[in-house]
Amino acid sequence: MSKLNGNERWKTKMLMTEHVEQYEQKQDNEVRKMITVDERTMVRDLILLPYIDTMVSKSLKEIEHSGNILKRAYLMAGQAIQRRIIQDTYQLQKELKQRNIRMLADEQEEFLVYYKIFCRGYQERFGLTRDVMRTEISLRLTKYTADLGTVLKDLQK
Repeated sequence: MSKLNGNERWKTKMLMTEHVEQYEQKQDNEVRKMITVDERTMVRDLILLPYIDTMVSKSLKEIEHSGNILKRAYLMAGQAIQRRIIQDTYQLQKELKQRNIRMLADEQEEFLVYYKIFCRGYQERFGLTRDVMRTEISLRLTKYTADLGTVLKDLQK
């Protein structure tokens, strides 16, 4: 039996408001350290952009060696898309660096590619399936092509 048994002061637990505020503030800081959905999307895009750049480069090499009469126009369009990919990659790297987020390739399995994300003192494992990667790459290439088409239409006006 301890000395505190029978002592009525220990039956109710009271917290001072300043302690409650400190606890809530600490919890808010912990949540802010975790990676957000927007940041996760930026990481995903930064993972996919080198794959897209490689695909565009291969396509440009194929066009260079073809006998197509519109070869020059296709090359110019492909180079414009490639410049945009490089710009987006640079912007994402800069933004993630400002937010103190780094990533490293971790491992590859049959259908999954894993990356380690270091975000404000926390480490997380991020995985993408090959099907998701294919779909996202296709969507991004479609977006880049549509943006280029919009620019060309604006030049005609």
